[in-house]
Amino acid sequence: MTMASHVPDNVVGDDSRRLKARLANLAIDAFLIAFGLTMLLPLVFLVANAFKTPQEILVWPPTIVPHDPTLDNFKSVLAETPLLIWIWNSLLFACLSTASIMTTSAISGYILGKFSSKILTAVFATILATAIVPFEVYMIPLYFQVKALGALNSVWGLLVGYLVMSFGIFLIRQNVIHSIPDELLEAARIDGAGEFWVFFYIVLPLLRAPLAALGVLAFFQAWTAFTWPLIVSSSKTSYPIEVGLALFQTGFTVDVGRLSAASAVVLIPSVTLFVFLRRHFVQGVASTGLKE
Repeated sequence: MTMASHVPDNVVGDDSRRLKARLANLAIDAFLIAFGLTMLLPLVFLVANAFKTPQEILVWPPTIVPHDPTLDNFKSVLAETPLLIWIWNSLLFACLSTASIMTTSAISGYILGKFSSKILTAVFATILATAIVPFEVYMIPLYFQVKALGALNSVWGLLVGYLVMSFGIFLIRQNVIHSIPDELLEAARIDGAGEFWVFFYIVLPLLRAPLAALGVLAFFQAWTAFTWPLIVSSSKTSYPIEVGLALFQTGFTVDVGRLSAASAVVLIPSVTLFVFLRRHFVQGVASTGLKE
């Protein structure tokens, strides 16, 4: 008689199921790791090309680690193009747009979430309706308004199209409704707190995570904007970085080395911001009513 004959069938079945579940989890992990590495591959090649010579960039198959690393692409970009001015323009534009969107979304979301009236319901419905209208539809009329204001080739002209985000108002309103109890606000009012005190000292601290998530979204929306800045800005020194990078591509050729070097420099502010706000971004998205 063997030892296996003493093991109950249900125990053998449980071990078999646990083994299958473990193998399935390993297969899923392996797939996700492979998928993640595939997503990172273009970014790795971009950074690698920034350090390659023109001859090595054309080598096939392409190399991930440069054989003869050089900083010539970076030196050429910084010396021959206003890259730092473009980055400053984009940074100023993105920061002002983010501050404006976070402010308008926090105030509007709180009012629409905690004060009920037919007029506010109609306003919220109108805001939601604007979310399905593409920006290109009203971009040209907006351009003529900016031109009439004399704000072309300036950060203020860029900001006109990026002061308010309908999705941001919706996001904050959902968080206000689901995360801030009415009893807390009423208790503060009974204690004599005014509406401004309630908003600044109770509502805003509780909205820290969704506002951080919205801030990341708003920053990247402005940082990667291309069409509107291309229309509003016509002088080289007023370009944001996305429009400036397009100058590395002419009608028939692309300067891959210098374009990669400029793109690698541009990655620094956006990656830094995301690293610092990553935890708040995940918490903010996870805590929204969108998951329902």
